[in-house]
Amino acid sequence: MNASLRVNEALLIAGNAFQPFQCVAWAPDANGALSLAVVDRTSTRIGQALLPSSTYTDAQQLATRLQEVRQELQEEGYSLQAWHMPA
Repeated sequence: MNASLRVNEALLIAGNAFQPFQCVAWAPDANGALSLAVVDRTSTRIGQALLPSSTYTDAQQLATRLQEVRQELQEEGYSLQAWHMPA
């Protein structure tokens, strides 16, 4: 996937990356950064990330950052479903 991603595409991808948990996102801020929070079934935030537009518009950078956040959650003991970046 070499094409530039739009914010909606990045949000859909991120939303699927943290199942069975929910990924909540805020619209890009004044600097263009996108805030993500991963929450459990009780709406407790268990993870978060700030993605600059250079990250969420580039599929490779987005995949790398999402994998990093997934790894952090797994190291904290959270069990995530298998996930891969869509082609």
